[in-house]
Amino acid sequence: MVDKLDMGADFPSMTLQLVGGGEFSLPGDLSNDYTVVLFYRGQW
Repeated sequence: MVDKLDMGADFPSMTLQLVGGGEFSLPGDLSNDYTVVLFYRGQW
């Protein structure tokens, strides 16, 4: 388990594989200062 983020903490850098192909880097590819990120696991 990793530690939870504290209030005001920077989001850790990560690259996600997109379903349709390609990649999305967090937080580098975000265009706003305030963003909600929802992770959906899908099928177990």
